[in-house]
Amino acid sequence: MRIGYARVSTLDQNLDLQISALEASGCNAVFCDKKSGSRMDRSGLSGALRNLKRGDTLVVWKMDRIARSLEHLVSLISQLQKRGVQFMSLTESFDTSSPIGRMTLHMLGAFAEFEKDVIRERTLAGLAAARDKGRRLGRRPLLSIEQQAEIIELVRSGLELPSKLAERYNVHPRTIRRCIAKGNVGP
Repeated sequence: MRIGYARVSTLDQNLDLQISALEASGCNAVFCDKKSGSRMDRSGLSGALRNLKRGDTLVVWKMDRIARSLEHLVSLISQLQKRGVQFMSLTESFDTSSPIGRMTLHMLGAFAEFEKDVIRERTLAGLAAARDKGRRLGRRPLLSIEQQAEIIELVRSGLELPSKLAERYNVHPRTIRRCIAKGNVGP
């Protein structure tokens, strides 16, 4: 059995072209989504995957309709193959039931791994460059340096309880405890 999957990113886009191509290719059922490919909660894709059985083929009009990245595509196709399900893309003439299709899948997997490594290297290089320029990385502190000093002084003098300080500065008590610990102040 052939099961089709069609997707457009927005509600005002039309699925007719994809559905017509999938039906013309012999799909017995077509599942659709009108959502971004980056969304994980695609009911149409979930329905298509749920209905696939060993020996079936999942058919898409174009590969970018099913996956949000090369890595996601390779992962999805690998999962299908483990279940004994083939994958076919009409526009790219990609079919995992053929030896060329399976070889292409392995090449795509290698490119996905390469892409992931390159992104990781760029990210690490960017972080290192930012650190070298003296930029503070990570989330901004909820309390300014002045507020932290004031909290430490109030706790040291015993004038204010940490729970009351959390309310005053509109932060979680854990934030106050960390501030106190950082200032080496006993509770």
